[in-house]
Amino acid sequence: MIIESLLDTDLYKFTMQQCVLHQFPAAEVSYRFKCRTPNIDLSPFIDEINAEIDHLCSLYFKDDELEYLGNLRFMKSDFIEFLSLFHLKRKYITVERDPSRPFGIDICIKGPWLHTILFEIPVLAIVNEVYFRRTYPGLSDAEGRRRLDAKIDLLLNEPHAEDLHISDYGTRRRFSFDHHDMVLRVMKEVYEQGGYDDDDGHHRWSGRFTGTSNVYLAMKHHLTPIGTMSHQLIQFEENVSGVFECNFNVMKKFSDVYDGDNGIYLYDCFGDKVFFNNLSKRMAMMFVGLRVDSGDENEQTDKIIEKYESLGINPATKQVVYSNGLDIEKAIRIHKYVDGRMQDSYGVGTFLTCDVANAEPMNIVVKLTRSRITEKREWHDCVKLSCDKGKTTGDAEKCAYLLRQIG
Repeated sequence: MIIESLLDTDLYKFTMQQCVLHQFPAAEVSYRFKCRTPNIDLSPFIDEINAEIDHLCSLYFKDDELEYLGNLRFMKSDFIEFLSLFHLKRKYITVERDPSRPFGIDICIKGPWLHTILFEIPVLAIVNEVYFRRTYPGLSDAEGRRRLDAKIDLLLNEPHAEDLHISDYGTRRRFSFDHHDMVLRVMKEVYEQGGYDDDDGHHRWSGRFTGTSNVYLAMKHHLTPIGTMSHQLIQFEENVSGVFECNFNVMKKFSDVYDGDNGIYLYDCFGDKVFFNNLSKRMAMMFVGLRVDSGDENEQTDKIIEKYESLGINPATKQVVYSNGLDIEKAIRIHKYVDGRMQDSYGVGTFLTCDVANAEPMNIVVKLTRSRITEKREWHDCVKLSCDKGKTTGDAEKCAYLLRQIG
């Protein structure tokens, strides 16, 4: 089966789940799957997807997995105890044919937030791997390895990649678990070897591979698990405190749980204008940096630096993580533009884990669509107003209303 461990997911899902446990334990939510890639029909694969999800919902955390999570300094003992009893419940997810959707299926996740938040990443990995192994049967991984070697060669030879820090963010859209495993094994080997000796006898390593978002593979390969947070906390909070206060309140609640750990804030849920207009020095100092997940990276870099400077903060003391559809070439271009003005790093996803021969990656997501604080409260639509119009999600009427508010 595709998923054999509940750790085979991104670290931020656990940091988010722990935050939900401590801040929103009674909340309920619904999520919806979407494929943004045109001309994809997933309906022939429904039975196999359902079988994989049946297996996913049979899994529990193993003792060594709980021990690994418990050794992460920011994981609380009550959360680890909760996970020792946890499993994903099949009643909270449905996968059905839906001819009205251009990609042919409807995947709906609905239930208590605490018990549904871990579905997203493994479900996306399942859909992706089922699609690729049925659409491209017998495809050799050799071309994928050749392309990976070309990426590594670029990192080792490009002068502007001299101190580039990259990590793997590619679980949700990977070609397969085995390919993902191979990518991390090779990247780790190159890093541990420290590069290579060039023709002039100089030992060279350009850049640094800092880790992976995948917790299981981090544990397997002794890599650093990497993670920040996701938009859904801010989407949920918007229905509690409004679009102008939600970022402030999420920053406070998140810092209440982590007390300075996990200090990279994902700021673009309702565009950059709302965030930068309301970012106070106190909140800026509570988080070590920001994550850029939409918009033009050069423009966002300038806005971040300008905001920090206006607050009397030296931007060179702050971190910035770029993660918007990156490949190695794009990461190098951004790194050159940042030019040491901030501590920059790069989360590379699909381009690392699904760059295999002629198998074009799918752009698939699972997004929060509705929420309510408790089962006795009414449901509210959850939306995201990205700096990239193509990433805006949710009810069109509410999106238009919020955009009018923001101005």
